[in-house]
Amino acid sequence: MRPEADHTFQQHLSTIKQNPALLQSLTRLQRGIEKESLRINPQGQLAMTDHPFHLGSALCHPKITTDYSEALLEFITPVHQSIGETLHALADVHSYSYQTLAKQDELIWTNSMPCALVREQAIPVAHYGSSNVAKMKKIYRLGLGVRYSRMMQTIAGVHYNFSLSEKFWANFYSMQNSDRPLDQFKTEKYFGLIRNFRRLAPLFVYLFGASPALSKSFLQGQSHQLQQYDAETCFNPYATSLRMSDLGYQSTAQEALFVCYNNLESYISTLKRGINTSYADYEKIGLKDQHQQYQQLNNALLQIENEFYSIIRPKRVAASGEAPLNALARGGVEYIEIRCIDVNPFKPLGIDEHCLRFLDLLLLFCLLSDSPEVSPQQCQEHSDNLKRVVTEGRRPNLDIMVDGKPVNFSQWCQQQLHSIRELALVLDSLRANSDYNISVNKQMLKVQHPELTPSAKVLHTMQEQQQSFLDFGLMQSKKWQQYFLSQPADPNNQQKFIELALNSHAQQKTIEAAEQKPFDQYLREFYAQYQ
Repeated sequence: MRPEADHTFQQHLSTIKQNPALLQSLTRLQRGIEKESLRINPQGQLAMTDHPFHLGSALCHPKITTDYSEALLEFITPVHQSIGETLHALADVHSYSYQTLAKQDELIWTNSMPCALVREQAIPVAHYGSSNVAKMKKIYRLGLGVRYSRMMQTIAGVHYNFSLSEKFWANFYSMQNSDRPLDQFKTEKYFGLIRNFRRLAPLFVYLFGASPALSKSFLQGQSHQLQQYDAETCFNPYATSLRMSDLGYQSTAQEALFVCYNNLESYISTLKRGINTSYADYEKIGLKDQHQQYQQLNNALLQIENEFYSIIRPKRVAASGEAPLNALARGGVEYIEIRCIDVNPFKPLGIDEHCLRFLDLLLLFCLLSDSPEVSPQQCQEHSDNLKRVVTEGRRPNLDIMVDGKPVNFSQWCQQQLHSIRELALVLDSLRANSDYNISVNKQMLKVQHPELTPSAKVLHTMQEQQQSFLDFGLMQSKKWQQYFLSQPADPNNQQKFIELALNSHAQQKTIEAAEQKPFDQYLREFYAQYQ
């Protein structure tokens, strides 16, 4: 940690300890999870069926939708102040979905990198109905397919939505003696958190990355520098998260967008420029195909702001029809979304309480530490460090760059964890337990013993079982299917999700029955928000 960052963190921590109201407000962290998973058949191949009716309308269901592909489920929890309640909500939707999918002989793939894939154009793009909003969602996904390939859109991850309570912000604002409006103060502090998270992201990806290998079926036609593991599998022996590498959710085209999160205004203007600036490669693709059907929403570098791939995003809940960037401009940052979490194949939910506790600590640490604006050189350094760790984070004696100088990665990780531990002890004192400190201890062991990381355990299990990546993935998928199916189905939970599904179908019909503008007009009016 930089000396000035450590000084700021220690100052804030000392003040928090002396302020009972501020200290108590740290027990009210607000969390939500969005978890993606592919549907597969019993042979481990991508499911080619429609989104199951009994899982509800993907357009309107509040807890179950689809991401890019019709086969890529997305489970959404409500916001909770308890880690236990958050995971319980995620378990409920898993339980119901496993029960439902079993009736059509399908299950859930439990890895971030995809199962056995068919040819590119056979991957089914998600569809949401006949309304204008549904058409826009589908065309956006078609656009992602022609721009980056449909293969890339089968990758799954976990997103963590995080915010602090209004009581915390009121007390923290008072403590800082700021002369700016509270909403502006919150936004600036959230952007400071984001800058620090980007700096510390290599630590998190090392600790929780779980995708060191992938199926060759994913690489159809792609150039790569991976090693061959067996006839079906490619890997990197020291990789932590190939999902976060150039093979996964990264875009070289977007490198023209310089976004380093120094302030809200530059963030909004940069992404709006990406949405309004034509991009030659996408012009060549064309807005419509030979049948005059839309195949992308525009010819610009970004179709919408969500196309900008980032490990962390500032967010605000948008009103119906409101562009997300306009919602941010209207009210500032409401919460942040962490997007660099691999699905952990060794956990039934793909994530567990230790990961969530560590995320709480890391995000609070980022908030309370000094976070000066970032230069283009520093921004590039942070990106380069992450790229290095996703592809070779477990390499012995690996160096990363810190302020232009090489630093031993393992020592750097231990230094960050020592500081984070101080915060863990404070949070544990509020609950009269040692849960947060235990979580830090587990992470320290991973730094000292790389074989304990999820990425190393994936490769070790494959080697021990003499399995390809697909064999390993199918084994874990069937294990967690059996885990959920063996538990007695909760009738109340089943009934709740049946009602949610039926209500969501009814809601979609209501939307479609309403008078619709011509889609071209709808699209023009939507993009007018970005002018």
